[in-house]
Amino acid sequence: MKYPFQDPNLPIDKRIEDIISRMTEEEKIFCLSTNFSVPRLGIKGCVHVEGLHGLAMGEPGDWARGYPVPTTQFPQAYGMAETWDVDLVKKAGEIESIETRYIYQSPKYQRGGLVVRAPNADLARDPRWGRTEESFGEDPFLVGMIASSFVRGLQGEDPYYWRTASLLKHFLANSNENSRSSSSSNFDERLFREYYSFGFREAIRAGSRCLMAAYNAWNYIPCHVNPVLRNVLINEWKVDGIICTDGGGLNLLVKSHRYYDNLEIASAECIRAGISQFLDRHQDAVRAALKSGSLSEKEIDDVLKRNFRVAIKLGLIDPDNRVPYSEIGKDDKDPWLSEEHKNICKIITDKSIVLLKNSNNFLPLKGKNIRSIAVIGNRADKVFPDWYGGTPPYSVSPLEGIIRRAGKSIEVKFSKAENDSEITIAEEIAANSDIVIMCLGNHPTGDSKFGEPCRRPSDGKESVDRQSIQLEDEYLIKKIYSKNRNIVLVLISSFPFSIVWSNKHLPAILHVTHSSQELGNSIASCLWGDINPAGRLIQTWPLSLEQLPPMMDYDIRNGRTYMYFKAEPLYHFGFGLSYTSFRYSSLSLNRESLNEEEKLKVSFEIQNTGPVDGDEVCQMYVRHIGSEILRPFKELKGFRRVSIKKGEKQRIEFELDPEYLKFWNSEQGRFELEKDYIKIMIGSSSNDIRLISSPIKIL
Repeated sequence: MKYPFQDPNLPIDKRIEDIISRMTEEEKIFCLSTNFSVPRLGIKGCVHVEGLHGLAMGEPGDWARGYPVPTTQFPQAYGMAETWDVDLVKKAGEIESIETRYIYQSPKYQRGGLVVRAPNADLARDPRWGRTEESFGEDPFLVGMIASSFVRGLQGEDPYYWRTASLLKHFLANSNENSRSSSSSNFDERLFREYYSFGFREAIRAGSRCLMAAYNAWNYIPCHVNPVLRNVLINEWKVDGIICTDGGGLNLLVKSHRYYDNLEIASAECIRAGISQFLDRHQDAVRAALKSGSLSEKEIDDVLKRNFRVAIKLGLIDPDNRVPYSEIGKDDKDPWLSEEHKNICKIITDKSIVLLKNSNNFLPLKGKNIRSIAVIGNRADKVFPDWYGGTPPYSVSPLEGIIRRAGKSIEVKFSKAENDSEITIAEEIAANSDIVIMCLGNHPTGDSKFGEPCRRPSDGKESVDRQSIQLEDEYLIKKIYSKNRNIVLVLISSFPFSIVWSNKHLPAILHVTHSSQELGNSIASCLWGDINPAGRLIQTWPLSLEQLPPMMDYDIRNGRTYMYFKAEPLYHFGFGLSYTSFRYSSLSLNRESLNEEEKLKVSFEIQNTGPVDGDEVCQMYVRHIGSEILRPFKELKGFRRVSIKKGEKQRIEFELDPEYLKFWNSEQGRFELEKDYIKIMIGSSSNDIRLISSPIKIL
């Protein structure tokens, strides 16, 4: 052992101080990058990797720089959240982190890094947001619980070491793409505490200690230098890991926000605000700041301590026999080829499917006398990756899945229907088939290169917000409907669409997101009834843009999300159908009043009253009565996905912590429990409430 910092028995703070004391000024400047290696001291750092729904080490973002490595690819984050299953999301994080460690440590790869830029804890407050697919939804409680589970999966169960480090993004209120490099998301501190920062806070409580600052400003102060980084993240929430810029964020402070005159001042102010890693070239600017005296070496030391804390938590400085994850990668079995990883991906994709309509039990197809199927649409013959996805070891398209499941006894014909001749073929095969399955939706990269406009107004992606939420392909649906009304629409999309005509006329509609390697198998399993769909929407689907406030209005109280939405949407938050039915009964509460020290136990029964086994996502909402401040119409405060066999009954119990009933008192600068009344509302969606309690007094 050459240096004291190499002794794992020393307190972590002393080890970090020893590292910093031995570094040169140039080494310190280098370690403000995403690589905190110090070769002279024998410290091997690691870089960041992307991993919103599986490790990204391939296309289309070229995250492996020309040398792709396959990895398990789950549904987009939006789809994983539509499972409403925290245990499954945790398992996805676990699988991703194992594959990340494997590629980093395996002698045959030695690629990537252990700091995973995931999850995205931003809220999908508006369906026009181009990066909606990265989010876990519009509700802060749902996002907080799902994000926390993903963090736990990524970081592992060891009380000291992390399997990977979860780096949350993008702090804060980063839900517009157009003008994001100079725009300001403006709202009061109450919305900051109760809505926009809630998911981040819960994920930090779950163990994440790393964050990425957002491009935008909050209340006209760019997030990269906003006092909230130090005042809340570091001082209040005790974030002691990496806080990094977004890519190019340092330059944008000068060129786009025009907040500083030059990079020297901008780099100094980033570090002073709490930034510990830059995702762009910072060295010259930091050197100039040190030389001019606008930045001190001690200020650099202060932020570097957090980077090296992450290095120690990842076991990068400690002997292998102390690190429980050091064995990953020592065998020669690529984990993405394991049956376990494939099976979990299939289960997650199965459970992500949302049944939006099923008139007269049109689905499932099993047991129906079907001899021919027409598969139509430009999303049928391929699994489309998104920008932050990777290259899967295999993928099953919807068309492939349908052909496999149909078997030899059913004829399956296909047309992409992208031009006049193909549309003519589509009309012909539809007219001569028993069933039509139309696979339509957005292109997850806008069918264009990064930074280029999307080809369709309804498409969105990073740097491009959607200009429309209308599904352009409804004209095609109408053409096919004129030939055959037995249509199942499989909407494969990263965000909500206004499919008003389809919802009115078609007998069955499914929603599923892009990118899962098991997409086609899961769609086919759902269509034939091998699985019973129970996914739920994580966002309100409006009828039209006219139901939404202006894009840059960040005050959700002006009619955003199910909590304040004033019109009747196309589909409500939490909505999703099943092939079976459920009866709720026997609501019971353990108390009639509640104070700050007590927890409310809520229990009820659910019975599967339908013809098949199935899952139900039971949801608990709270409504405040007699509040002296503006409150949402209702707020999600609990949910659980449960499997119930046909005819059977289960008793479900929720525990409501009064902490989640508090509001932020801006004058006092703290959360407070208001002495009002609440009602507990239990149901299958935000609009399908089955049980309501008597008022409960808050003491």
